[in-house]
Amino acid sequence: MGSRSSLAGDIGMNTVLNDEQRKKYLDPATIRSALQETKTIAMVGLSPKSERPSNFVATYMQYEGYRVIPVNPRATEILGEKAYPDLLSIPDDIQIDMVNVFRRPAECPAIAEQAVKIGAKSLWLQLRVVSPEAAEIAEAADIAVIMDRCVKIEHGRYAGSLHWVGMNTEIISARKAKRHV
Repeated sequence: MGSRSSLAGDIGMNTVLNDEQRKKYLDPATIRSALQETKTIAMVGLSPKSERPSNFVATYMQYEGYRVIPVNPRATEILGEKAYPDLLSIPDDIQIDMVNVFRRPAECPAIAEQAVKIGAKSLWLQLRVVSPEAAEIAEAADIAVIMDRCVKIEHGRYAGSLHWVGMNTEIISARKAKRHV
């Protein structure tokens, strides 16, 4: 457990959020609820390149049973799904539960405004994507906000499938661990 953790299973991974923001945007109950209530994810900034983190996350989420709708103005199809240039271009018959964002923080307020217009239930800003302004827009429309977390890692933590990335010790290193006997 990290030094800032307060609950069993709560990981105090490095974050740029202050303590107040941590409580608000990294709440385990909010994260669990968003993951459980979501069937369809609009992934803004999903790359067609398999080596990109967004593509790996989308592949994992599809494998876990979620439908992932790509939002990328430079692509026509990603991972077998038609890509759309923005959230407003997604047809009304596709109910978007979660908007997952792989874009710069400066782009997030406009994405949050679109998430409100399409009736998304949650706005999830990926690791190091922090936008209090986008959060404010989403919260004003009663949309749950998770910020500075990876949806794949959080899903793995709560679903017991961290085997995709190994055990999370909060330490990333190429050094071999010392054995303590």
